[in-house]
Amino acid sequence: MKFTDGYWLLRDGVRLIRAKDIDRVDQHGDGLTAYAAAKQITSRGDTLNQPVITVHLSAPAPDVIRVRIEHFAGALDLGPHFELTSTEVTAQVRHAEDASWVELVSGRLSARVATSGPWHLEYRWDGELLTSSTERSIAHATVEGEGTYVHEQLGLGVGETVYGLGERFGAFVKNGQTVDVWNADGGTNSEQAYKNVPFLLSSRGYGVFVDDAGPVSFEVGSENVSATQFSVPGERLTYEIYGGGEPAAVLERFTARTGRPPQLPDWSYGLWLSTSFTTDYDEATVLSFVDGMLERGIDLSVFHFDTFWMRGYHWCDFVWDPQTFPDPRSLLAKLHERGLKVCLWINPYIGQQGEIFAEAAREGYLLRRPDGSIYQSDLWQAGMGIVDFTNPAAVAWYQGKLAALLEDGVDCFKSDFGERIPTDVVWHDGSDPVRMHNYYAHLYNKVVFEVLEEWRGEGEAVLFARTATAGGQQFPVHWGGDCESTFEAMAQSLRGGLSLVSSGFGYWSHDIGGFEGTPDPAVFKRWVAFGLLSSHSRLHGSNSYRVPWLFDQEAVEITRGFTRLKQSLMPYLREAAEETTARGIPMMRPMALQFPADPSCRYLDRQYMLGADLLVAPVFTADGTLEFYLPDGAWVHVLDGEQLTGGRWYTRSYGFDSLGLFARAGAPVLDLVAAPAGTAGL
Repeated sequence: MKFTDGYWLLRDGVRLIRAKDIDRVDQHGDGLTAYAAAKQITSRGDTLNQPVITVHLSAPAPDVIRVRIEHFAGALDLGPHFELTSTEVTAQVRHAEDASWVELVSGRLSARVATSGPWHLEYRWDGELLTSSTERSIAHATVEGEGTYVHEQLGLGVGETVYGLGERFGAFVKNGQTVDVWNADGGTNSEQAYKNVPFLLSSRGYGVFVDDAGPVSFEVGSENVSATQFSVPGERLTYEIYGGGEPAAVLERFTARTGRPPQLPDWSYGLWLSTSFTTDYDEATVLSFVDGMLERGIDLSVFHFDTFWMRGYHWCDFVWDPQTFPDPRSLLAKLHERGLKVCLWINPYIGQQGEIFAEAAREGYLLRRPDGSIYQSDLWQAGMGIVDFTNPAAVAWYQGKLAALLEDGVDCFKSDFGERIPTDVVWHDGSDPVRMHNYYAHLYNKVVFEVLEEWRGEGEAVLFARTATAGGQQFPVHWGGDCESTFEAMAQSLRGGLSLVSSGFGYWSHDIGGFEGTPDPAVFKRWVAFGLLSSHSRLHGSNSYRVPWLFDQEAVEITRGFTRLKQSLMPYLREAAEETTARGIPMMRPMALQFPADPSCRYLDRQYMLGADLLVAPVFTADGTLEFYLPDGAWVHVLDGEQLTGGRWYTRSYGFDSLGLFARAGAPVLDLVAAPAGTAGL
């Protein structure tokens, strides 16, 4: 959110109270509290009728410093709050010999605040300056007709680049952007995002997490072009600085606070096939797709039933459509006999025609308006209500519905939707409805993941989730939402995935071939190669099927070949996943994350690392032309054996049976691909 009109003036209707002059800095245990007046204090009279901004500094974990900025300390805080893990840390307080500053030290990270004069706070890693807050940085804003806000600005260094802020489909580098952290169902070709995370990652080796579950607005070099500004509504702002020295180490510290994904079963990495969304299908259709894939030598791992496994207008009542699936247990058994796992689509909304709507309404399980009536909408399902997951009884009820499906033989769920959460409502636990808008995604996916762990066991629980916020990485996997079936949408999807994994998420997937529309064969085949070299791989569409023989015979061969390639890479992928679980390092890694010292990698958003040793450069053209960059070192093309020297750009042309897939020379992963000679050798 912008508060100024250029550098000198304020927007009409905006009044700012800035932290300008430091009154004093107190030590409290292992922390510091600084008091900054809104103007220079030269006499006792200057302390009257003037506000003071209070800044608390503490150390919740090694290499982490927490900052709470307050105007009025008595403002209500109704929650919800992110679930953060604290680690025992021995923080130190150091004073300058001339008493000009005092410093809070947490591991190798320190926060140094001036003790008098203009407001000045510096963050240092091993003594080297990372970023700073100055006399124009901290402010309390009153915006006419909107309310109050608190903002902070942290300086951007020359050449510094910023990443993250959730799954965002625009430019991968966030410099110059305004980013509003507010979950929305906006598709992949808009500035909206399904997964908003108030965390940014800097190329200078630090991260910033705004610990506020509600709306957070970021101006990344877009209001003050030499600073990143972040603001929240209300009277206080809390943020954390994460050190690390390198971006991967920063993610390690951030996920230690917000949670790391668990190990996933091997079957989840295989190929998932969907009915698609609005297509016609029944038991015969499903079995024909599954048998058609197996007959063509394409190994499937999971079959997914999308929305119309239930009757229209009944979503989500958890009842199979008796006309198309009269004997669901028998069908599930047939799929299991073919070696498949089964996934069902669900959402947290209850259509009015569903048999369970009346039950949920009677028992108080649905979200209500301030007047006590049930919140209902016709957007999506006629008269639908929204399950209130702040009500423990509603959680148990919803999990019971899922448990019945698991007992029938379902293996996992696609937890769709959860973004369109209203704010003119009252929650069972009294939570702030504005802050619950984003946080609902966390509650929803946690509810589903917990019942899966209970029924399927630790290490077997898998979601396919669309919405999330900070901490959602604990409930994998997440996919990229509704994209078009074009090369441009394929590139959008990759940018979204790279941004998400830069925000602490370990796994990511997308709809192979695109969701909206029907891809032409070239788009489908290029997307298959990309999709099967992502952490998780799913064929899914909206109003058209995604079985490869509907495109052409070559699409069948491409799908078979890359499915086999991924199978051969399983030992390598499993090792990468172990690092994701242990350290929070994502399986799919932006080039800037893996090679932070290489300035050429900082803007790359059309290629990525899969684990530490495989570089994937998808082809985004029908004719196979590909431009890619290889970092320093010796590289080998995995599929054709070409040896290349890094530190430069290349242009190559690849057929549909190939793409840019390179391994570091001598890497053990090369031994896993037995015959690198095109699709036939896969």
